[in-house]
Amino acid sequence: ALDIKKNLLLAAKLVPSSDVTKAEIKNAFTSVETKLIDLDRGTAVTNLDPEAYDTKKALKDPKMSIDIDASEDIARIRRRAKVRPVYLVKKNGSVDQIVIPFHGKGLWSTMYGFLCLDSDTKTVRGISYYQHGETPGLGGEIDNANWKKSWEGKQVLSSDDFTPIFDVVKGSVNPRNAMANSQVDGLSGATLTSNGVEDMVNYWLSDKGYGNYLEKFRNGEVVL
Repeated sequence: ALDIKKNLLLAAKLVPSSDVTKAEIKNAFTSVETKLIDLDRGTAVTNLDPEAYDTKKALKDPKMSIDIDASEDIARIRRRAKVRPVYLVKKNGSVDQIVIPFHGKGLWSTMYGFLCLDSDTKTVRGISYYQHGETPGLGGEIDNANWKKSWEGKQVLSSDDFTPIFDVVKGSVNPRNAMANSQVDGLSGATLTSNGVEDMVNYWLSDKGYGNYLEKFRNGEVVL
């Protein structure tokens, strides 16, 4: 649990490096507010304790989770909890970042991480993976600091209708491409991992994931 918090803080740039103490993690986390979200409605859930809620346990409860139709399961996770956490990073009393926990299948494993968005809900501020079993030197390059830095400032939702448009290209991003600002370089020799990364981002940002919540956030309809 401490390692997960540390990776969230790293993705949100709230700690300078992974070499931080338990006390430093606890102190940095004071600027992070955890909310539970009903994904279908996009609204905050107030009758559950965010600190005690266990997403993995909810996945095993038919009343707390749903099967995902194969035609919609681009992240290949088969099932998702109805209620999931979101993390709001506050700065001077306002939401500065929205941190979404996400996961999806790569080549060999399910990859778990955090996607940090600007308060505009479409601009990437940071990303971190805290658990996966992808091949070192290939798909395992999702841990590469330079690759993760290349995400910063990318637009993962369209500016007109806020639909997911993120793309992990094969090879390198062509800066002259009109969609370059929504693309990152593919991982060399790891096409299936790259595809998995793209699909998990687009799934969790869609209305099947956190899309309904992000829409209400933009419209000022959710409790902050």
